[in-house]
Amino acid sequence: MQKKTVKAAVCREFGSPLSIEWVELASPGPGEVQVRLSACAICQSDITYMSGVWGGDLPAVYGHEAVGVVESLGSGVSKVHEGESVLVTLLRSCGECLFCRSGDEPLCEGEVSLDIHSPLTDTQGNSIVQGLRTAGFTEAVVVSESQITSIPADIPAQSAALLACGVITGYGAVARVAGVPPGSRVVTLGAGGVGLNCIQTAAIVGAVTNIAVDLSPNKLKAAMAFGATHALSAACPDVVDEIKALTAGRGADYVFVATGSGSAMAVAPLLVRRGGTVVLVGMAPSGLKVHYEPLDIANDSIRLIGSKMGGARLQTDIPTLLAHYRSGRLKLDELVSGCYSLEDINKAIDSVKRGEALRNVIVFSGENA
Repeated sequence: MQKKTVKAAVCREFGSPLSIEWVELASPGPGEVQVRLSACAICQSDITYMSGVWGGDLPAVYGHEAVGVVESLGSGVSKVHEGESVLVTLLRSCGECLFCRSGDEPLCEGEVSLDIHSPLTDTQGNSIVQGLRTAGFTEAVVVSESQITSIPADIPAQSAALLACGVITGYGAVARVAGVPPGSRVVTLGAGGVGLNCIQTAAIVGAVTNIAVDLSPNKLKAAMAFGATHALSAACPDVVDEIKALTAGRGADYVFVATGSGSAMAVAPLLVRRGGTVVLVGMAPSGLKVHYEPLDIANDSIRLIGSKMGGARLQTDIPTLLAHYRSGRLKLDELVSGCYSLEDINKAIDSVKRGEALRNVIVFSGENA
């Protein structure tokens, strides 16, 4: 099988800096697409995987919020053509299982060839794991046709890349999974990349009270710019009482937990009104346990639900989000904290770890920041 030599940031040891290496990328097989990347954002999930908290095999290439141009097509691909600008996501679906047929592609239980064989090897032919089904920290990727959707070529690459995970996750959690109606009172715990998108989507759908809670003053300041009506420090010992005071003394109609913090997940039911909804959006470390009082959940008719990737439906969600972006209602450019070359990816990751960035983006092929 013909291979393409590309540069990648390889994780060879959990918790250590990534190694910039030349790797081999297989040509696309049936139903697969090769994409030359323009940009790939750094998500907290990438950092969590690279730390080893979620386990997995090494060596691996992570990165999954990507955008680029189609280079070549495997047989049977009909959705895109060569030279087309596309969004590349981790959402791989078989199209045939129970969940795919019911429109819940993020929960797909089927299998495609890339789930079995990674398209990446090192220069000696040893397999490299395609992290998060994408391996976006490399110059080009081979992914399933189901993982991509066309986007207009005039959208800045570093902004468009954010649509692949953080934006659709926050948007879908609010607009689809919870179905927040106009006039609602909403609290979002965590104002990072996903949390800010919960906050700005709550503003878009017409939340009358839109409260952001975070430990970082900088992120709380950003939350106000993204549509929050109030920004509260999670360090404040009276934060529960403050939220009750801002929500007619009852608590919020909806609470979105956009962080993997156990303390945030534990406090969430205390912030929601009777009959309200708590949505767990952030991905917690494996093995984390959170304790609730079942009597309170049942007696107060609190709905406690999960949201994976916001139940994303790429073919309908992306055009909707791009329409909001063009109208000025959805902020994408403002989410980008900095653009880095692949060679500087460890600097970009360290910046995220220090809490300095909303989203840092790796930019390829001379794309301008």
